[in-house]
Amino acid sequence: METTLDVRGMTCSHCERAVEGALQELEGVIGVEVNLGTNRVDVTYDEAQVTVKDMQKAVEDQGYEIVM
Repeated sequence: METTLDVRGMTCSHCERAVEGALQELEGVIGVEVNLGTNRVDVTYDEAQVTVKDMQKAVEDQGYEIVM
């Protein structure tokens, strides 16, 4: 599966790495591509192992907001 997350609060490359790292730590996440310019994060994942809600919590735990 693939999904795109709209993440608010990313302002620099550190933010980009924090979001990417948090998502990559989740079991079932296969790939993460963060676009700082558009505040969008494309995630490829195995829906049997991880949910979008899990991804949202991981990003929010880093201090960023996901807009649904």
